[in-house]
Amino acid sequence: MNGEGSMGAKLTAMYGVVAVALLMAAAPVVAQDGQAATSETNETLFQNVRIFDGTSPRLSEPTNVLVRGNLIAAIGGEARPTASTKVIQGSGRTLMPGLIDAHVHLAFGALTMAELASPDLTPAKAGEAAAANATQTLMRGFTTVRDVGGPIFEVKKLIDTGRVAGPRIWPSGPTISQTSGHGDYRTPGEGPRRWTGKASQAELLGAGYIADGRPEVLAATREALRGGASQIKLMAGGGTSSAYDPLDVTQYTLDEMKAAVEAAEDWGTYVAVHAYTPRAVRRAIEAGVLVIEHGQLLDEDTLKLMAQRGIWLSLQRLQDSTPDMTAQRREKREPLIEGQERVWPLAKKLGVKLAWGTDFLFDPQQNAQQNAYILRLKTWFSSAEILKLVTHDNAQLLALSGLRSPYRGELGVVRKGALADLILVNGDPLANIDLVADPERNFAVIMKDGKIYKGQ
Repeated sequence: MNGEGSMGAKLTAMYGVVAVALLMAAAPVVAQDGQAATSETNETLFQNVRIFDGTSPRLSEPTNVLVRGNLIAAIGGEARPTASTKVIQGSGRTLMPGLIDAHVHLAFGALTMAELASPDLTPAKAGEAAAANATQTLMRGFTTVRDVGGPIFEVKKLIDTGRVAGPRIWPSGPTISQTSGHGDYRTPGEGPRRWTGKASQAELLGAGYIADGRPEVLAATREALRGGASQIKLMAGGGTSSAYDPLDVTQYTLDEMKAAVEAAEDWGTYVAVHAYTPRAVRRAIEAGVLVIEHGQLLDEDTLKLMAQRGIWLSLQRLQDSTPDMTAQRREKREPLIEGQERVWPLAKKLGVKLAWGTDFLFDPQQNAQQNAYILRLKTWFSSAEILKLVTHDNAQLLALSGLRSPYRGELGVVRKGALADLILVNGDPLANIDLVADPERNFAVIMKDGKIYKGQ
């Protein structure tokens, strides 16, 4: 690549191909049991429910909630049905906001490493897998996700137009990485585009851009925004699932990182960075980054700095390593598994703004555990704190996208005027948080945008 102009032209051309392929691939994937219910009325009344409103540590007294269109129109005495209103008997069950996962990869989580590295993988196949994963995610009660890397723009369009059942998506689109960074997804046989003139398979899939120097970082950021990114995902440090970067390395110079931040700020949104170490995180903060993804190796001084500056920590409770992982990946993950046991309670104690996500990668069978991973927070949080984190708090993180947010309205709460993303739970999750881990049995109704995808 020779500067911003040539990079922009090449990426624009190849993304056009990817967009068409994904659209064709995902179009047939529409859930049968997850299809939105059709009705002649646009009103639904939840009668005799107790509300978890997203913030309160206690459920409300039994009450009624009226949904009109895609909004909560009334709660309590004002929530009165008409002859055409669909009435759902709550029978004292809990009505709560839809769940939010702040760190997913719908495409990467739907494919194994072998499938992603296969020369037979096409944008069409990747789109089909991501669309199916999106449908299953919604049926687990996750009405919103923040997809922080991967080919997801076209799947999101299909969901938003009703052709695929899935959650609301805040997409980052292609990750942005330096050469030899965590997002350098090239296979051993692929050379650098700068000298070979050939885009890597990952770039053609829309998985990530390799960008070095201020002009290329500016171009890559602007391409992601052009494609529909609601926030930018930049790789600022080493990772466990990448072959070429040790965990301790710091990636991108301060000037390169500032370039991404400046381009994102010009569009009214922000940069989130993949980073684990204090050095990488401190550089990102100096550059103006607002959200740190991961951070399991952070020290107390860096966490204090984040609390003082109002920097978000989007954290995960990672799974233990498995025999299916490569020896290199298992070795890299050891300090992260140990570090998360210290960082979660320390970040909470210091008042760092926390968000929660799963970050499932390359193991499609693991996706079914999405709800169960919420329970991994029980070591440090009460049931009320957990529910607030995976609804209201995650929604506050989404709001950082400002006018680049793909959906207008308030999420993560049950209150008049908020978007009608709701779950009717068989039981009281404040008394028994384990209920959320079995959505098939315990989520009687799943509603997104005022439409019922599961239940009456």
